[in-house]
Amino acid sequence: MNNYNPDYYEQDTTAGGGGFAIDAIAADRATFIRKTYAHLAGAILLFMGLEFIIFSTPALLRPVLGLFSASPWIILVAFLGASWVASSMASSAKSLGTQYMGLGLYIIAEAIIFVPILFIASQFAPEAHVIPVAAVITLCIFGGLTAYVFVTGADFSFMGGFLTIAMFAAIGIAIGGAIFGFSLGIWFTGAMILLMSGFILYDTSNILHHYDTNQYVSAALALFAAVATLFWYVLRLVMMFSSND
Repeated sequence: MNNYNPDYYEQDTTAGGGGFAIDAIAADRATFIRKTYAHLAGAILLFMGLEFIIFSTPALLRPVLGLFSASPWIILVAFLGASWVASSMASSAKSLGTQYMGLGLYIIAEAIIFVPILFIASQFAPEAHVIPVAAVITLCIFGGLTAYVFVTGADFSFMGGFLTIAMFAAIGIAIGGAIFGFSLGIWFTGAMILLMSGFILYDTSNILHHYDTNQYVSAALALFAAVATLFWYVLRLVMMFSSND
């Protein structure tokens, strides 16, 4: 651990210079981690609240469903755009205001993007419980990976290059499927679940090793992006198995 420099940790917290969490004193590091996961929980609750509002308001639900049904490409473009905003905000935010803006915009974008798949999932037989089952599986995967990083203290930043290449490959496959009409079946869905699990390991270790202690909103944004995408593909997988029953 580096020598503690009081002047370094007393910088203005709105300027993005709080010092890496791994180098901070225990109390500051614990506060940073607590704020990060509190904001992640808040983001998930806000996402759920927005979905409830959309599905409870036909005047909102119908236009969103019509937009996505008119052009499936919009889902892919929306995913790419929202992910780009999230990663940009998470990596370059210099103020809490910018971080909150990025988190808020991403939550709204994800709430809209999820409408089609949640609508389809809601049409399954009630006894299938596809949405709750997918949520529980996602929570278990996220909780297990998070616990592993915190217990071991491992730094998975070396995975960044591989994850980026894998994500571009996945996007290419998705575009190819849309153009040539081949199905992205269970193997692609399973691969995406593994890829998102890798991102959770990567982002969680970055929280410990590579985020400033005042970047808890950006850290929560990065985690929410990975968890939301993981939930998307877990839900797809559960729906695939349920439709075969």
